Amino acid sequence: MSNPISNNPLLHPFVSKYQAPPFDLIHEVNFIPAIETLIREAEKKITRISASPDEPTFENTIIPLEQNGERLGIVAGILFNLNHAETTEKLQQVAQEASQLLTEYSSRMLMNPALFNKIETLHNNHNNHNNHNNHNNHNPQPTTDNGQPTFSPEQSTVLHNWHRDFVRNGAKLDEVSKKRFAEIRSRLSMLTLQFADNVLAETNSFFLHLTDDADLKGLPDFVKEAAAQEAETRKLKGWVFTLHAPSYVPFLKYSDRRDLRKKMTKAFGVRGNQGNEHDNKALIEEIVNLRIEMSLMMKEPDYASYMLKESMAASTAKVITFLDDIHRHSKPAAQKELAEVAGYARSEGADFDLESWDWSYYAEKLRQKKYNFREELLKPYFNLENVIKGIFLLANKLYGLNFIAISGIPVYHPDMMTYEVKDDKGEFLSLLYLDFFPRPGKQGGAWMTDFRGQSNLNGLTVRPHISLVCNFSKPTSTKPSLLTFDEVTTFLHEFGHALHGMLSQCTYPSVSGTNVYRDFVELPSQVMENWALEKDWLDLFAVHFETGEKIPAELISRLIESKNFLKGYAFERQLGFGFLDMAWHTLPEPFGGDPVAFEKQAMDDTQLFRKIPGSSVSTGFSHIFAGGYAAGYYGYKWAEVLDADAFALFSEKGIFNREVAASFRRNILEKGGSEHPMELYVRFRGQEPNPEALLERSGLL
Repeated sequence: MSNPISNNPLLHPFVSKYQAPPFDLIHEVNFIPAIETLIREAEKKITRISASPDEPTFENTIIPLEQNGERLGIVAGILFNLNHAETTEKLQQVAQEASQLLTEYSSRMLMNPALFNKIETLHNNHNNHNNHNNHNNHNPQPTTDNGQPTFSPEQSTVLHNWHRDFVRNGAKLDEVSKKRFAEIRSRLSMLTLQFADNVLAETNSFFLHLTDDADLKGLPDFVKEAAAQEAETRKLKGWVFTLHAPSYVPFLKYSDRRDLRKKMTKAFGVRGNQGNEHDNKALIEEIVNLRIEMSLMMKEPDYASYMLKESMAASTAKVITFLDDIHRHSKPAAQKELAEVAGYARSEGADFDLESWDWSYYAEKLRQKKYNFREELLKPYFNLENVIKGIFLLANKLYGLNFIAISGIPVYHPDMMTYEVKDDKGEFLSLLYLDFFPRPGKQGGAWMTDFRGQSNLNGLTVRPHISLVCNFSKPTSTKPSLLTFDEVTTFLHEFGHALHGMLSQCTYPSVSGTNVYRDFVELPSQVMENWALEKDWLDLFAVHFETGEKIPAELISRLIESKNFLKGYAFERQLGFGFLDMAWHTLPEPFGGDPVAFEKQAMDDTQLFRKIPGSSVSTGFSHIFAGGYAAGYYGYKWAEVLDADAFALFSEKGIFNREVAASFRRNILEKGGSEHPMELYVRFRGQEPNPEALLERSGLL
């Protein structure tokens, strides 16, 4: 039985400091009653807006819409963030039910003809009488110019976005089509959640249990110790390896046991493609076909065309040309690299053709030989506690931010840490949650999210609550959490997203923080990765966890020398995902074939190894079938062009240069999606990005 509304913590003001969510009071049964109540409240407000006899204005139409459902958004955010980071079977069921309720509510609003007529009238009047490029940036509210409304750039964007969202979600369809469009949206919300749940179940269902020392040959002590701890957690003797990245990645890199590397690789590759209750093939077919139907209803040739209308790339042709151009440079490099690694393997006695489960193992050994560098040598210098301090110090040097550990903020798991974020004048900017370690209820990967966005409507300043969720190496009984270099880079990446959220200074919540074009959202994150290779930053915090000695300059030099090692292969791997994404989402008619065969054809030109029987990228590809990257995976590479070009300015002026950082903050981080991203980028950089910057940085030119 659900709690009475009077006792539901989600329906009362949060009394924790900064109105932080009361995770200690929230239970699974609270969500559906709260969401149902808040939807009813939101719909009453929508009825008042749409039924008003007054001529529509920004103040009486758009601002109330921006304010409406704020509480509903916070509650939904808490639910879906928990479902990703600390889920249970019951919570997954709640998320499915809530997703359907929220999608149906959204469809009712977006297909409300009276409300859309008001927005369209306002939108048409604005287009007819205002030139977006001549707006006064400092005008916070609409004024009149010869009797006609004049908006700030942010207001113009907000109005455009509201009109776009209504049109793209069926507001102009006939009644029969509106009903079908709403059914599609509702069904997709269920299917994508189920896809993610299946991937998590498949990831958790496999583990490799070893009891013989001989099976551990080649594995460094840190890998063995973590595996022993995992076994102990499961009440088993010996060592346990899982498909979670901190266990899976080093096993493939270091294990001398080729048969076990193959077993792990196959287990990872077959997730979602095993013909069991967690098989994702039927879900893929239904998701893809519903997306095709949706795009055709919108008079678009395919789903990618539908999605890319609101992106920097703007068209499928431009995306495919972009991917092809990089592929043209990276494939020859990748083939040369493969031949080099295969030759090295033969010199080490390998009497077989390299397979995918051999790549990391021999690549790491070759890197050791070429650069006298082993990645594991860095781990003792990347104590997570020190890395946190180093990243906070970087944010302080660039943006004057200060991070103060705070107690008394409720959390959903005891591993979490909480911080107040303040500027150099002591003003509160954000609450920051950090959640670092893998566990059965957490999805794989790393992400930034928020429990409350930023806004400044009607003089009410609302600062954000930002969360970073990762899957890093756990501490063991004898050692603290020691990160790999890749994990340090991942931390920097997600922290860049966090800065985008924490430093936002927008008026309207719908465009604040990371509410930007999908192929622009990765710029703030990927530009941060560049500091991982900067000695001046590493010297600030990277000390040996036992001796306290600084990371040796020679080790940093060898790291930098090896930074482009096998870069062609890395590019081809990511381009393969991009081509696969575009293949699924440029289908002009319903799919009814074999997803694995389709995938093979789509990725074939980027593949360097034979496909493992039974494996499938698509059935585990949560980014495009359960995340927000459908027809958008190319955005990672697109943003790399931006970040390479942007960091070139830091390299030129100094990696801690406050003037460059202030410009990046003012023109990118604070602006969210309030203006077109290319305008923001050019304002920062003084020019459009140069694609060659990425190829040069990566050694492919």
